[in-house]
Amino acid sequence: MVALPLVTARAQVAKLRTVGFLGIQTRANQEKWTTAFVQRLRELDWIEGRTVLIEYRWAEGSGDRMSEIAAEFVRLKVDVILTAGTAATLAAKQATSVIPVVFTTVADPVGTGVVGSLSRPEGNITGLSNQSAEIAGKRVALLGEIVPNLRRLAILASASSPIGVMETRETQLAAQTVGIDTVALAIRRAEEIAPAIEGIKGRADALYIASEALMNTNRFRINGLALDARLPTMHGEKGYVEAGGLMSYGASFTDMYRRAAEYVDKILRGAKAADLPVAQPTKFELAINAKIAKALGLAVTDKLISLADEVVE
Repeated sequence: MVALPLVTARAQVAKLRTVGFLGIQTRANQEKWTTAFVQRLRELDWIEGRTVLIEYRWAEGSGDRMSEIAAEFVRLKVDVILTAGTAATLAAKQATSVIPVVFTTVADPVGTGVVGSLSRPEGNITGLSNQSAEIAGKRVALLGEIVPNLRRLAILASASSPIGVMETRETQLAAQTVGIDTVALAIRRAEEIAPAIEGIKGRADALYIASEALMNTNRFRINGLALDARLPTMHGEKGYVEAGGLMSYGASFTDMYRRAAEYVDKILRGAKAADLPVAQPTKFELAINAKIAKALGLAVTDKLISLADEVVE
C-alpha cells in the first residue's frame, strides 16, 4: 500500500465535515451524553476522525464562555453547531444566522426566543425541547409523595438563566395550586449557592433545583449542602440523583442527545434547519436515591419504586 503524501492526507482531513460541540458543562459532567451523541452518529455512518470531525469546547456553566465558544465556531467555519440548554443556544443564535445550529434540552424554545415556531422553526436553528418548565407540576407532585407535610418549597435557580427564571415561575404556580408556599433563591454565581442554602435551613421542607447549566455544573456541591441542611431535593435529570440528589423527573438527556445526532446527520446530508420541526421528548425518567432518602429519614413507598426507572441504592 502506497502512503499518501502528507499534503494530500491533510487535504483529505480538511474536507471532513465538522461539528462544533458546545458543551455547557465540563467534559466529565457531559461524558455520558457526549458518548450517546457520538455513538448515534457512528450508527449513521459518521465516524469521528474518519468521516466527521468534532470540535469539543466546554463552557463549565459560564454564559460568557458560551458566547466565546460560539464565536470561535463561527471563525472555524464549522458545518453545524450542537448546543444544549437555552443560554448556549441563544449564544449560538447571536453568533451566527448562517451556520446550522442543532439544540437539545432546551425547555421552551418558543417562549425563550430560540425559534419562532416548533413546527416551522425558520432561520438556521432547530432541535429538541425537553419541556422542563412544563413538567414542573409533575415534579412538585412527586416530591409531595416522598416528603410528608410538604408546606414550603425553596427553588434554587440562576437569575441570569432564561430557563431558570421560567422554571422558577412554573414551579411557583404548580406549588400554589396545591397549597404549597415557595421561596425563590435567585443566584448568579457559584459562590452564592452555599449562602442561599444556608439561609433556608430550617425554613423550608424541600429544595427544587432548576435544570440549567450553573446548577448542573455544581450539582455535587448543591446536593452535599442540601443534605447537610436536611433538605430533600428534586431535580430535572437523573445525573443529579447519581450526584447525591434525592429525586429527579424529566426527559432522558441520553435519548435526546442520540436524537440530536439524527438532526446533525440530516443537516450534514443537505437538509435545512428551517425544514426540520422542533421535536418533543418521547422518553421520561424518574430516578430516586434510596440512600439519600434513608439518610433524611424518608420512606420510599412501593408506589414510587414501581414508578421509578432507576433506584440508586
